[in-house]
Amino acid sequence: MEQRKKGKCCEDMLSNDCTNATAVDPCQVAQWTLDDVLNWANAEHFSGALIDCLRTESIDGFVLLSLNESDVRDLRYRLHYKLPFGELKKFWQAVCKVQLLARHNSQPADILMMPGLCPCASHEAEAHIQPEYLKAALSFGYSFVVTWITSFVMVIVHERVPDVERYPPLPDFFLDNVPHIPRAFDMCEITASLLFTLWTLVLIFHKHRMVMLRRFCALAGTVFLLRCVTMLLTSLSVPGAHLKCSNKDHAVDRDSADATDAMVMRVNRAYRIWSGLGMSIQGVRTCGDYMFSGHTVALTMLNFFITEYTPRTLYHLHTFTWLLNIFGIFFILAAHEHYSIDVFVAFYITSRLFLYYHTLANNKSLMQIDVARTRIWFPLFSYFESSAEGRVPNEFDSPRILFERLKGHLATAKHQIIMGLHRFWLDRHFHVKSSTSSPATAPQIIS
Repeated sequence: MEQRKKGKCCEDMLSNDCTNATAVDPCQVAQWTLDDVLNWANAEHFSGALIDCLRTESIDGFVLLSLNESDVRDLRYRLHYKLPFGELKKFWQAVCKVQLLARHNSQPADILMMPGLCPCASHEAEAHIQPEYLKAALSFGYSFVVTWITSFVMVIVHERVPDVERYPPLPDFFLDNVPHIPRAFDMCEITASLLFTLWTLVLIFHKHRMVMLRRFCALAGTVFLLRCVTMLLTSLSVPGAHLKCSNKDHAVDRDSADATDAMVMRVNRAYRIWSGLGMSIQGVRTCGDYMFSGHTVALTMLNFFITEYTPRTLYHLHTFTWLLNIFGIFFILAAHEHYSIDVFVAFYITSRLFLYYHTLANNKSLMQIDVARTRIWFPLFSYFESSAEGRVPNEFDSPRILFERLKGHLATAKHQIIMGLHRFWLDRHFHVKSSTSSPATAPQIIS
């Protein structure tokens, strides 16, 4: 009697057309066949195109319960069915209603068999975000190569820096009105080091650290690669008279050195820049790499990643990182190491690329509006974010969980190494045994 009452309640929640036109019970959706789903779609007055889509994709009752909003969007944007946007929204609402009925009239054991129950009433089951180690490794390798290219380009532009006596510093609104502060550039690099420390802590304890590492390396590599182009295209004069820069500092004597020797010398200088991270506190001094500021890129990128991948409730941390970013930029200008336009362009390019990248990655529908154009103009993004399902939740592992996970990875690696060595020993043992036994068996075979 109680079950019949619950069934009546579910039927009242559906439209009158549904209860009159179909003989199936909407509360038994998991047992619906393909024909039952098509009857339900007809009763809901969906178009023939949508009904044909359901038939082609073999959407039965169990699949209907497993649908989520992303699956419904895929019918139009990935599978390319010509379905109006409004009808997709109505179809999703109808699916939500049926899923609610199934939830209301199912026992707990039945609910476990329905993975896609409606996110209208509760949060959609959070999609498992794959770490995708290969993509993270490729992104890291990409940024690693870009750092070497940047170091080598910095060597080239230093050889082309304009002579200070012939080309004095250009007029600059900020530099002309703010006196030079000798140790300001060191303070900027200390500020960047503090931001990097905070970012490293966030990266270590975040549950989705591989996604963050992949995105950070992809964005940082792209911005610094663009910086290589701008540095090579135009050589600006030094921004301050205190900078003792000359293109003869690291000039290659072309009379005494051939092309190979000159390349070796430049690679050695690039290594010194690369190993010192391009920082003056590490003893690296370069000139000519002005458009645009690499220090501003680092400050801004670290700030944006920390604020994006930490909870919004940590507003004290976000305020602190923004202050570090602003003061770091001020120290660059106060040290007269860059023109104001270098810093402005660096901040603008870095912030825009970060926002565009994450806007597309967090909104799958935007990514799928024009897939072909996205692949042409953003090939790295299209590959790295091909499996992105939305915003990455800011969830963190405790030190205990992190330690246990690390211990598990080490145990797995140890087991694989032992098994590999054991397999190698067995192969070698049987190979030696077969080679020593072959002479003894040869006479028997001949006789």
